[in-house]
Amino acid sequence: MTIYNISVITSNGFPYYNLVVKKAPNGIKLYLRFFDFSKEELKPQSDFEVSDSFELNAGLVSALFKFARAMSKNIHVLEFNSDDSLDFEKDKTKFFGDVLITCQTESYLFHKSVYAKIKLIYDSLITYKIPLESAIEILPVQEEKIYNILTDFEAKSRVSEHKTQLKKLGNDFLREMKNYGLRDVCITSFDLSPIMILGKKYSFDDIHEILRNIGNVPEIPPLNWVYRQSTHTGEQIWVYIYKSDVGPTIEGLFEPYLYLLFCDLNSYLGEIPEVLGNKLNRILS
Repeated sequence: MTIYNISVITSNGFPYYNLVVKKAPNGIKLYLRFFDFSKEELKPQSDFEVSDSFELNAGLVSALFKFARAMSKNIHVLEFNSDDSLDFEKDKTKFFGDVLITCQTESYLFHKSVYAKIKLIYDSLITYKIPLESAIEILPVQEEKIYNILTDFEAKSRVSEHKTQLKKLGNDFLREMKNYGLRDVCITSFDLSPIMILGKKYSFDDIHEILRNIGNVPEIPPLNWVYRQSTHTGEQIWVYIYKSDVGPTIEGLFEPYLYLLFCDLNSYLGEIPEVLGNKLNRILS
């Protein structure tokens, strides 16, 4: 699991709902992601607001410092983006309440895909509860739905159904491509959360470590791939990331699988990611 908790609040701080999906690991960098589903538009700052910004900043920093201390974490960077920086979050015409949703996640997850999961939760479960201050609590069946969305239940179920075929394909392919420097293969959900490892070289803990060291990954068109350099236990490796065109659709949200190929630093895979991608697509389609 790579999304560790989710909280639903109002912009005034009313705490409506919190779910701990899994206890976050110790000693790693985590992201606390913010998603604004409020209808309020930003207004130009008044002279009072500008002059009062130091006091607001002091209160924010103090609160965040205490929050981080409570989690035994340190805050190193707090990044603010302009309204135009995330186009997929810009359209507020569909938002009519005062809802802020945060979630604590692994740093390497695709932000756009995490947003899509959170938006699905907002659209299907939160909107009809607005205003939150007077809403009934989240029911157990609704909490199960939230949990399943955050943990890729449908994507994992489809992979699990084809486990035998996938493992056989992975073992055969890795054996054939060993001389090309291919070490292991991993299937992930559309936000880069690992689901299944096809070989025996790496564990899930190893995969998480590699992904935490991979740096920024750009948007990948379907049936294409990119490669990035990473490290594992101090050793540099290549990671090829292939985006499929197959995966589950949950209430209109298509979640295509990603296939990760881990190889030696001096390897060259050529068209191998596409070859493997086509084989996996046929099983999972």
